[in-house]
Amino acid sequence: MKIHKHDAIIIGAGGAGLMAALYASKGGADVAVVSKLYPTRSHTGTAQGGIGAALGNLDEDKPIYHTYDTVKGGDYLTDQAAAKILAENAVDAVIELEHMGLPFDRTSAQRISQRRFGGHTRNFGEELVRRACHAADRTGHMILQTLYQQCIKNDVSFFDEFQVVDMIVVDGALAGVVAIELGTGEFHIFHGKASFFATGGWGRCWSVTSNAHSLTGDGAAIALRRGVPLQDMEFFQFHPTGIYRMGILITEGVRGEGGVLINSQGERFMERYAPSAKDLASRDVVSRAIYLETRAGRSIKNRGYVHLDIRPATVNRYFAEEGRARADFIDDATVERKLPDILDFCRTYLGVDPVKEPMPVQPTAHYAMGGIPTNVDAEVLLDAAGSVMPGAYAAGETACVSVHGANRLGTNSLVDLVVFGRRGGMKMAEFARSADWLPLPADAGHAIQAEFERIRKSGGQSRPGELRAQMQATMMDNVGVFRTQETLQQGIDDLAALRERFHQDLRIDDKARVFNTDLMEAWELGCLLDLADVTARAALERKESRGAHSREDFQARDDQNWLVHSLVGHDGNLANPDYTLNFDKKVDLSLWEAEEAQGTPEDQQKFRPRERVY
Repeated sequence: MKIHKHDAIIIGAGGAGLMAALYASKGGADVAVVSKLYPTRSHTGTAQGGIGAALGNLDEDKPIYHTYDTVKGGDYLTDQAAAKILAENAVDAVIELEHMGLPFDRTSAQRISQRRFGGHTRNFGEELVRRACHAADRTGHMILQTLYQQCIKNDVSFFDEFQVVDMIVVDGALAGVVAIELGTGEFHIFHGKASFFATGGWGRCWSVTSNAHSLTGDGAAIALRRGVPLQDMEFFQFHPTGIYRMGILITEGVRGEGGVLINSQGERFMERYAPSAKDLASRDVVSRAIYLETRAGRSIKNRGYVHLDIRPATVNRYFAEEGRARADFIDDATVERKLPDILDFCRTYLGVDPVKEPMPVQPTAHYAMGGIPTNVDAEVLLDAAGSVMPGAYAAGETACVSVHGANRLGTNSLVDLVVFGRRGGMKMAEFARSADWLPLPADAGHAIQAEFERIRKSGGQSRPGELRAQMQATMMDNVGVFRTQETLQQGIDDLAALRERFHQDLRIDDKARVFNTDLMEAWELGCLLDLADVTARAALERKESRGAHSREDFQARDDQNWLVHSLVGHDGNLANPDYTLNFDKKVDLSLWEAEEAQGTPEDQQKFRPRERVY
């Protein structure tokens, strides 16, 4: 195998990976980015509505309010010190992106424009606030382009269309990774002092998802198999407004601009579930509301979807009822200017013109709150005590610094990428300056080569596409928005049968090596099966409802027994793994436990777990 040697290896070229690469290179490290996609095709580019920062350009706002919304939105499972770092660093990060050249929309005073988003409030929930900084409805795309340009400027090396498939662990430390060059099928070793996982999520475990086909959880699955436990896997967010049957996301920014959700009876039904925030309640609340409307027979045509209405006539009528200023009223031109991509999606894929007719939407599997456990410097953790794996880093959706708790606040994904990607990049550069090169084992990469040969030579009857469809169906039916003991156990049983077929009865048709998508999709399916399984197992054991984890047989949140993180381990046996699952990792509640916490004693009390009312 060809060996590439760099101080810092970044796996994944989305927002977190590029920010880490940029800051590691600024710190003097020789940096290589290894990505199975061309960088500007990374999934960060699909983020639409905005990046949250308490700039206060249009409404009074403060980072402590952003911190509070993050903790409350995460249903108090959020690590509070991490939330404070996120909110405080967000302001500098957004201004830095602007200085890098990101073309944010502007106010009349030429400041960065901001819009409302679900769960964004000021004065600890007193009223909604405009916090989401946006570039039309393609904010993530602009971040991706901006950071890629900066990395090129900083001489970062890129290995595009190289898919990382294994870690090289030496005496408990990470010495690099193994990757396949997709164009040739050849295996390569990337030997690094530090390696940073930024490989995104695993929404493809479910059949209706906003995630691209490339989001198969490779990084998290590799880490799990190599001895890194995964944290809080039971929490997977369903975004309330995916395009009906397709799952393509309709940004929360539509509701931020005034869009409303309507059922088959013409009701703005969110007034029933969140009387104050209404359509801008947090995502788990809105997703459950849509499912409850469906169960009550109030979905459109009884097909499981509702309407999202951004037609100016509808929006302005509600604005008038709320006593909003005439300046807030919208017209067709405003909708066209602020939401161009959303209009294009609906016109292209649905034949629906949102300026003239409502959009059909349903909840879609969207975002993993769990993942590879890290501290606030993106260092990978190995246990509940916080032991660090030397040389290993992670950030973005594949990681769990637990800034999102049980349910991510809208816009915080992009904040997470730039804040913790930057912190991780700086920490990697610091580590690389003092660390020695670990020697590579003589058999580095042999085990993963053997696994790929097993898949290539498989001659059974079960094709990857068939197994994937069955996995996605059982996850949608049994490990979705609402869960019970029976459905979760059914999901675990179904996944066990699918895993057995994957290892004993698999068949792929393409035996070639060059751009063998049949082979790669089969291997990715194995990653998805592992992640689906640990998600269902963790969900079965958490006997409460919190954030995105909604148990119909345990409907109350139980802070006395379950205000803890889950950690799921794996023994490395691909065919028949033995799992460890514990809830020993305590939630960081520092903002209300510490006497020196920011704010008055009354403010500190607001961070204590309490009823989450919108």
